[in-house]
Amino acid sequence: MVKEIKTEAKVSVGIEALWKALAKDVASVTPKVIPNLVKNVEVTGGDGGIGTVFLFNFGSDVPKMSYQKEKIVELDEAVHKIGLQVIEGGHLNFGFSSYKTTFQLTPIQEEETMVSVEVTYESQVEDSSMPSKTAKSVLAFIRSIECYLLNDAI
Repeated sequence: MVKEIKTEAKVSVGIEALWKALAKDVASVTPKVIPNLVKNVEVTGGDGGIGTVFLFNFGSDVPKMSYQKEKIVELDEAVHKIGLQVIEGGHLNFGFSSYKTTFQLTPIQEEETMVSVEVTYESQVEDSSMPSKTAKSVLAFIRSIECYLLNDAI
């Protein structure tokens, strides 16, 4: 049975800059904004569209996981929505048969964007706290991108 967790956050960054960092430049931006969690990101297949595969190599602050491969399985640039499905390693090594994180960006004002996050998963493990931890981690990641775009990327 598929379960889901949803959360959202408002950030003080325009939608186009945030979309570029999150959907287009994720391989280069991620290690810059959370280097203790993600050492590097490699594009192992695809052209940035649906079917593109990323290899996330985790840093020392990620216990029990060294890497995770994720594939873009949903992408709609018109509505700023991207979905990444774990296809190898990471969460799949902890009893999950599927694990997908979807980001939906919605403009509020010129320099303000609502980020909605949905984590959908199937698990053989009862009472797993991992999806709720993922949702919290994703919000922290979004805040790190916001800080990066407001300060370092200028």
